[in-house]
Amino acid sequence: MDLDSFRQMVAKNPNGFLGRYGLGAKILQEGGDLLEAAGHLQVAVQLDPTHVASHLALGRALIEVGRCEEATPILKAGIEAALSGRSNGGVDLVPEMQALLRSEG
Repeated sequence: MDLDSFRQMVAKNPNGFLGRYGLGAKILQEGGDLLEAAGHLQVAVQLDPTHVASHLALGRALIEVGRCEEATPILKAGIEAALSGRSNGGVDLVPEMQALLRSEG
């Protein structure tokens, strides 16, 4: 899907997890406005606190805009969700989140 499709999803359903995560991840992927991406990903994390990829993407966006202190608890929550079994997968993303924590600390 392209950015416009995700924007339409969010416009139709601002509280839809898939649209928010998809739009935030796509903006990150395309090197767009990181603050906008972080905003959408923040909503995605609130809508589904066990979706590990949302935590990773949000943590990455926050680090890239210099908001490392905000990224730390997001990344730790994603790791905890993955390792606790509360998430549906995401254990494979834990090493990347741990590396982000080490690099920003």
